Amino acid sequence: MEQEQVVRVIPYELVEQIEDTSEVPGGVELIQAPKIWDKTMGKGSTIAVLDTGCDITHPDLKDRIKGGKNFTGDDGGREDIYQDYNGHGTHVAGTMAASMNKQGVIGVAPEADLLIVKVLNKNGSGKYEWIKNGILFAIEQGADIISMSLGGPSDDKDLHDAIKLAVSKNIQVVCAAGNEGDGDDKTDELGYPACYNEVISVGAINLQRRSSNFTNSNNEVDLVAPGEGILSTYKNGKYATLSGTSMSAPHAAGALALIKVLTEESFGRKLTGAELYAQLIKRTIPLGYTPKLEGNGLLYLTAIEYLTDIFKKEAAALLVHP
Repeated sequence: MEQEQVVRVIPYELVEQIEDTSEVPGGVELIQAPKIWDKTMGKGSTIAVLDTGCDITHPDLKDRIKGGKNFTGDDGGREDIYQDYNGHGTHVAGTMAASMNKQGVIGVAPEADLLIVKVLNKNGSGKYEWIKNGILFAIEQGADIISMSLGGPSDDKDLHDAIKLAVSKNIQVVCAAGNEGDGDDKTDELGYPACYNEVISVGAINLQRRSSNFTNSNNEVDLVAPGEGILSTYKNGKYATLSGTSMSAPHAAGALALIKVLTEESFGRKLTGAELYAQLIKRTIPLGYTPKLEGNGLLYLTAIEYLTDIFKKEAAALLVHP
């Protein structure tokens, strides 16, 4: 018997839809991605986007897409059509890697490749089997990072096993923490796959660095990233501003693409999954919330330099005022 469709796109709010724009989105700026672009824009990294598909002709995305596959029933189940009829998948893809083409928006890693894995249908719904098979496809295709802004209430062994397999092959699996939060870190809100220990669970803050009321709180949250009022690409060649932890996860996925290239060039070798995760966490700064809400803190790609500057200033102050 086929499993009931119980996995859904992480609920999000469509704030505004627009025809055209030309800017670096606020979330991309907030995590300091532009400060890294003189060193790398993510070229050589591949992010598998497990979502509702993608607008493959969108001017900001068409040069980033290296392939894909449809696992849903849309378009009669044709595997070679992974078009997005929902908008959600196109939005997260743009946050990760929209091209720097002097128009539209720019993603966190504007030269990373995108593998479009359509595991949610036009209604934003999917089966655990589709997600599992999508992960296995991403592994086969050599993805470096898997990003999933989706979730359900149930722990599924086959899905968990697929994630474990990906992680065993040094693939980073990034998931939206979920939007069932109540603003109280004393209560836990749990969703899967974000609650699996093997994944990187990303919560949401707004552009003023305040914790989003809707973001899930639990012990599996690893870090937070911008998730309110996020401008990105949208279906039918348009742009939209959306809110939700769905928008936070692709900031982290794009950042991992940058960090992977940056650190492997520095180390002169490929990093293990644990090493790359450590490099990600080194690039966070605390916001003052509990770990259940913010994990290790805000994704901040220049955190090492930022914290070094603070240390130097504090040391200098102690010398002047012992």
